[in-house]
Amino acid sequence: MTKEQLNEKIKSMAAAPSCCAELKAAVKAYLDAAGTSGEKSAAKNLLAEIEEDITTVDNLVPFAHSETAVQIFGAEGAKKFAAHADELKASGAKYCDCGACAPAVEILANKAVLLA
Repeated sequence: MTKEQLNEKIKSMAAAPSCCAELKAAVKAYLDAAGTSGEKSAAKNLLAEIEEDITTVDNLVPFAHSETAVQIFGAEGAKKFAAHADELKASGAKYCDCGACAPAVEILANKAVLLA
């Protein structure tokens, strides 16, 4: 994957409604540092934030079955969300596949490109 393709994944991750504020801030700092002497440091910080924020399926499943999920998604939405989380677990997926986590997996798999 090229750095340009990775940057598109990074922007996509940040645009996802499920992307937390801290990760959005790390994305902004990285993109602002692109092409400068601070790019590599910002990339390291971004990768550390992704590693901290990415949701494993083992953490997703209990959340999807929680009262908090019902409060966020409503009863029917939470039921669908929990079924999807259970399907991910049954399929052997390691990470959540939401709009923030899916690109995060690809970014981490290609982190050497960001650190080059």
